Amino acid sequence: MEPSPIPLELALSGRDLTEPLSSPDGTSVAFVQRMGRTASVMVIDGLDSACPSPERPISLGPDPAPGRGLGGGCLAWLPDGAGIVHAAVDGELWRTAGVSVDRLTDHGRSSRAPDVGVLAGESVVAYVVDEAEVWLTSLRTGVSLRVDAGEHEFCADPTIAPDGATVSWQGWSPPDMPWDGAARIDATIGAGLVVLGHVAWRPDGAAVQQPRFTIDGVATCVHDGSGWLRLQIGPREIDVGEAEVAGPSWGPRQRSYATTSDSTAIVAANRRGFGSLMAVGSDGVIVELAGRDHVYGQLSATADRLVALRSGPSSPTEIVSFERRGDRFEPAAVLACSGVAAWDDVGVPLPEVVTADRGGITLHARRYAAGRGRMLCWIHGGPTDQWQVDFRPRIAYWWSRGWDVLIVDPRGTTGHGRSYQRRLNGGWGRLDVDDTAALIRSAQHAGWAVPSSTVVIGGSSGGLTVLGLLADHPDLVAGGVTSYPVSDLADLANATHRFEAHYTDTLVGPGDDSELFRRLSPLYRAERISGPLLVFHGSDDPVVPLAQSTALVDRIRSTGGDVELVVYEGEGHGFRDPDHQRDEYERTERFLESF
Repeated sequence: MEPSPIPLELALSGRDLTEPLSSPDGTSVAFVQRMGRTASVMVIDGLDSACPSPERPISLGPDPAPGRGLGGGCLAWLPDGAGIVHAAVDGELWRTAGVSVDRLTDHGRSSRAPDVGVLAGESVVAYVVDEAEVWLTSLRTGVSLRVDAGEHEFCADPTIAPDGATVSWQGWSPPDMPWDGAARIDATIGAGLVVLGHVAWRPDGAAVQQPRFTIDGVATCVHDGSGWLRLQIGPREIDVGEAEVAGPSWGPRQRSYATTSDSTAIVAANRRGFGSLMAVGSDGVIVELAGRDHVYGQLSATADRLVALRSGPSSPTEIVSFERRGDRFEPAAVLACSGVAAWDDVGVPLPEVVTADRGGITLHARRYAAGRGRMLCWIHGGPTDQWQVDFRPRIAYWWSRGWDVLIVDPRGTTGHGRSYQRRLNGGWGRLDVDDTAALIRSAQHAGWAVPSSTVVIGGSSGGLTVLGLLADHPDLVAGGVTSYPVSDLADLANATHRFEAHYTDTLVGPGDDSELFRRLSPLYRAERISGPLLVFHGSDDPVVPLAQSTALVDRIRSTGGDVELVVYEGEGHGFRDPDHQRDEYERTERFLESF
């Protein structure tokens, strides 16, 4: 039986849920919800009872500044569980406890990723300012102190140790991105909140993320020194095979693992894009808690309870709890859901694993099969990223309309080990294009589609790949759709925001090699793009300037190409306005109706 087309209203419905965080005693969970352009911190109490309370807002003061997806950086509980600290849209940290609300910081910049604890006998909040500096602010006196030594240009995820004398964080400097060579920094804090010294650590040729501590003070983190992102607890590395137990550090406070008071570690693993949830005892025995039909993240655990985000192909993001029963954590309840009930009737299947060989390298993809002979090949952004088998309404929407959706993982994609991720270095704009072409060719050879019924789609870095396919492999695809695409790599290196300003140094090469940048940039092959091509861009994009798309479209039109550019006023790198989102779907649908 063929699926019924999903209404556009369903694809646009719901809210975003991020950062579920257990209270210190495990009886409550706070989380951040975003609906449109507004957000709030919510709380559910009574997790230790048979009937938890309905969710209700807890934050006062300015709206919280939520993270995205499996990231965070907005929220921390006070140690006594009487309230929360949140990062707000005004760039400062605010404390809410009952009816009391006060601003904790006054930097006039961007304060994020709070963690609350005790250092040198003083209750403090540790946080990052402008992704560059680690600060402490006393919750009693309001006195603030910068604790990093400026040895790294970027800092993230400060965490306070149970010993009351250590604060740790992640640090890195260009040309590295955090997944290239971030280190763990441990600072010792003495009486009067004096910094006594710093120690930096990372395995050779690896990167560290999520520095934290167990409840009894053992240092923990995730690193890829083995070639795979794995959890390390003290000297012990948790080996879960060829799987990643974290994603790339695109934002603060990813929490892909949690530890309990009895030294059990719980990890959210990624195997070829499919999720799983595992518990690892102190004896090293691994128990799978949940299988590949959902992706898990943002784990938060106490002795007897785990809360996490969970989603699947047609399962909107949920906050779920697990409870300890004997030596296992068993599913207990769905505490909050982001989507409407109609998604229960959609039934998007789990995708099938697809591989192709290119020069002895195994390339990876996943196919959501509709079986009607037409295919959307979707390229994720990043390029250091991956679309896991989680909830993505766009995939469900087009699958329900009879399109196979092929999610490709060209070289540079995460989730397949450090070596696969780094194989794109020096070849961005070339290897990703040709890898995707090989995966499309394999799919067409299998009979799933033909070139005249194959359309490529992707945004940002994925848009660079879309443009490269239209320019270099027009025999494989009938057209393309792209949002805020990278088309001029030299301009990107000079104009993008601070976090990615040196990204091209590794992915492309030295900035003074202008010929290399031109050769890899679709803008300079635009005369080969005849279209049809549909381009979306936000007027205020801080990552890929709108000028890139206007220059690209002008060049394509100058040689008679078929291209349409849609500019959404006030939007950045991604579209938030519901009217713009609706328009994007409707224009894309009209575009695809011709294939």
